[in-house]
Amino acid sequence: MSWLSITIETDCQHAESLADALLDAGALSASIEDADAGTPNETPQFGEPGSVTTPGWDRSRVIALLESGTDVDELLEACAPIAGLERTPAYALEEVEEQNWVQLTQSQFDPIRISGRLWIVPSWHTAPDPDAIVLVLDPGMAFGTGSHPTTRLCLEWLERSVTPGVSLLDYGCGSGILAIAAARLGAHDVLGVDIDPQAVGAAKSNAERNEVSARFADSAGEIKGQFDIVVANILSNPLKALAPAICSHVRPGGRLALSGILAEQTDELIAAYAPWIPLAVADTREGWVCLAGIKPT
Repeated sequence: MSWLSITIETDCQHAESLADALLDAGALSASIEDADAGTPNETPQFGEPGSVTTPGWDRSRVIALLESGTDVDELLEACAPIAGLERTPAYALEEVEEQNWVQLTQSQFDPIRISGRLWIVPSWHTAPDPDAIVLVLDPGMAFGTGSHPTTRLCLEWLERSVTPGVSLLDYGCGSGILAIAAARLGAHDVLGVDIDPQAVGAAKSNAERNEVSARFADSAGEIKGQFDIVVANILSNPLKALAPAICSHVRPGGRLALSGILAEQTDELIAAYAPWIPLAVADTREGWVCLAGIKPT
């Protein structure tokens, strides 16, 4: 069995309505992408909290999957006026052969070696090193699979910093990867918090899969007391806004690590935390920075 994939370039004013019209007319799926993706003109859609982004791309690409045998010209002639287009758009056509989509998707995610003893391994893979500390983690809706430079920076810092028995708070836990890694490295009292209930659900499932004891909550009100280590891998704007709260949960003499910070944001983050904890660059990777420091006693 095969399908037809059509690709149409349009603008942000018509992309969504065209995708909707195609779906209403029987398309199996329809997606919208940046036609300039991978070029210097690529436009991000999601800024940091507090920043303003304009929805859609000036040059958008609508991709629709159709049943084999669909009359594409007739379909687009019917959909164009519904989408507000004055004429039937040009398109590129490609035949899509049947594939094992689950297997194809899984093949894109290989084990990730974080260090000599720490690996992140999807559940469908066998751990490359049976003697390593393995974090079993599948790609999902919650941020944090180990592939992003900021996650790797935090994991490497945790490996250097976690000692048996320490307590740890993962502020903005996403998939729970940092909290789980800390527990596997020997931390005992481990708490992860995130404002996204889906992330908390994913983190709980990942902790169970990795057979570690860690608590997760979707409210900062669940944080009680202070911790030996606090780690926060989010973005610079929320990190700045949350500085007093985050620092209040680090015990005197405890350690703090922050990431999700671009290199050019380093100085302002250091300044934001200076009243409570002196921070310095612990490591960098691909333009991202991990800051760390010890709370004065």
